[in-house]
Amino acid sequence: MKFLLLLCTVCLHAQSDLFQDLEQARQIDLEVKDQLPLFYNYSMMGGYFTMPSARMPKMGVIAGGAAYARPYTIYGVNFQMFDRVEMSANYRIYQGILEKNFGHEGFGDDAERIGNIKIGLLTPEDGYPTLPQIAIGAEDFIGTQRFNSEYAVMTKQFLHWNVEATLGWGRGRIKGWFGGAAWTPFRHTKIPLIKDLTLSAEYDAINYKKHLHEHPSGRKVSSRINAGLSLKAWDTLQLSVSSLRGREIAGSASLQYPIGSTKGLFPKVDDPGTYLSPVDTEPVGKLRSDRDLAHELAYAFSDQGLDLNRAYLDEKVLWLQIVNNRYREERVVRERIQHVLAALTPSNVEEVLVVIEADALPCQSYHYRREDLDKWRWGKMSDFELETLSPMREVFPEPSEYDVCRIFDRHKPIYTFTIRPQLLTFFGSASGKFKYALNAIASLEGYLLDQFLYKVQGSYALSSSLVHMSGRDRLNPSRLPIVRTDTLKYFQPQSFSLEQAFLQKGWNAGKGRFCRLALGYFESAYAGGALELLYYPTQSHFAIGFEFATVWKRHYHGLGLRGTTWQLKGNTYEKIPFVGIQYFLDLYYDFKPLNMDFLVSIGQFLAKDKGARFEIGRYFKSGIRFSLWCTVTNGNDHVNGHVYFDKGFAFIIPLDLFLKQSSRNYVGYAMAAWLRDVGARAMTGKKLYWTLEEERYSFRG
Repeated sequence: MKFLLLLCTVCLHAQSDLFQDLEQARQIDLEVKDQLPLFYNYSMMGGYFTMPSARMPKMGVIAGGAAYARPYTIYGVNFQMFDRVEMSANYRIYQGILEKNFGHEGFGDDAERIGNIKIGLLTPEDGYPTLPQIAIGAEDFIGTQRFNSEYAVMTKQFLHWNVEATLGWGRGRIKGWFGGAAWTPFRHTKIPLIKDLTLSAEYDAINYKKHLHEHPSGRKVSSRINAGLSLKAWDTLQLSVSSLRGREIAGSASLQYPIGSTKGLFPKVDDPGTYLSPVDTEPVGKLRSDRDLAHELAYAFSDQGLDLNRAYLDEKVLWLQIVNNRYREERVVRERIQHVLAALTPSNVEEVLVVIEADALPCQSYHYRREDLDKWRWGKMSDFELETLSPMREVFPEPSEYDVCRIFDRHKPIYTFTIRPQLLTFFGSASGKFKYALNAIASLEGYLLDQFLYKVQGSYALSSSLVHMSGRDRLNPSRLPIVRTDTLKYFQPQSFSLEQAFLQKGWNAGKGRFCRLALGYFESAYAGGALELLYYPTQSHFAIGFEFATVWKRHYHGLGLRGTTWQLKGNTYEKIPFVGIQYFLDLYYDFKPLNMDFLVSIGQFLAKDKGARFEIGRYFKSGIRFSLWCTVTNGNDHVNGHVYFDKGFAFIIPLDLFLKQSSRNYVGYAMAAWLRDVGARAMTGKKLYWTLEEERYSFRG
């Protein structure tokens, strides 16, 4: 009896220690996550008003806003690509100062495009709560760099007093020591509108008086202390107002959204539940014909948003070809397939082979044993175990009809019709800072003879400001053959234009080898033919490919092709013979631990310049992908007296973030620093790598 009492006492003591440890872990977790509100400065970087701090937004947060900091108007966007890398872009307008080259032609006030970056060296996640956050950064580190600064900064949060303090040093436009402090007095209140109300002050170290490119009206400084308040509402809207140089009142407004981690604006209430019933494992025979089995499978897969295209059955093996119409992630597709197979596979079938197809190309396969599916359905096997026993693998060849019985065959859809808007933007035109073309896009996609993918896309101009634009850069004219700088000529207002009309065929040669041929009108500017080869095994994070294309320029209107283009020779544009030949060795790598992908394309571009294009992409749980690219070639293109290499950014956003059901469609946007002919390449249809990647993608993190 004493032994039992002693044992109970030990158990209770151990349980008490366990709860204490769990509570301590919870408190530590809360302390790590507990932060003072973060605000963006007028350049859309984490900071105060004009000065930065060492703090950064959470990874995947995007923000956009505008600031009035007389004599400048500043528009900006911020994106936290990594935990430790904060990036923003600004469009800064000089109020009342005409641009010296084209201001009188309609461009208006002078303006500057600016890129900013901050890199965290020590962050709260590093586990040193007593130490300050430390970061280094650069403002206007790319382009003309009229507002360039480099700095190092540290910020310490004193959560007990609801205060943070910053100290930093810079060179360039930010010259010498700077600092700031912020106080959030009502941080623990439950009133939303004042919870994050913050009083801030900073020592402004911008060299207003002697900085060469400063606005003449902004050189006078009466005080280096800028003070004001900032308000954040619903973790989304930020409003700030402050004094500036002791002479002006400045203000800003911005919106932010965790686009990298969001599950969407609406829950996916219109998605079907995973298949559970009816359950029918009756063997194929007198009571359950192969036709009954085929219809049950086709109906169940269709209800799940999947298409069963073909099915074969012999005595012990069931072979299925399935197309995913709805889901972005491979793990979701796999789970729904497994639920259907676990409920409907006949008891006299020992194996099920599933082939996933996309764009008329067999992409990957799964091999299931019926006994494993039974154990999984009854909870005797975990998802991980089933995935381990039935991993993604190379495509199983389609059975011969002489050896097995085809029990189901459905033709692929001849056409799918969609309508969507299209917005094209151009910055820096001589006749205005911002130009656009708003079009309505009608797209027809489908399959011919179940083997050939085709796409026909037309556009109808709704509104445009591209009228009478020449498409030639008078200040920095391109000396290369004009292959891309005339792009806007293809989008100048016309009632209707055919943007794409191409046909392509893909093959899976087995063992991770793929091939594609394409022919037709690939884009508004080019038509021709293309060949692509790719090696991309199913379990590999690396792929290598080769592509070759011959293209002709299209006329600006209509369907005609031409074998000439223009090139500036001396001071005169001359017509030259032109047939575009581009070829590339493509190297792909998907670095899963950081959810990053890399692409290097080495070869010849449209203007016959040779070199390499480097692209780094970052993808997030929500499905958004953000990428940066730079192309280095021997084209020797010059902009503002410096050799220019094509560079820019792009992002794609899943459409289902705005829907109540899953969708595989995306909306995208890309912008280059300049529209130039160097490093230009033509589209050639849908590339093999991205077809396969869309089917194999699953976010791990």
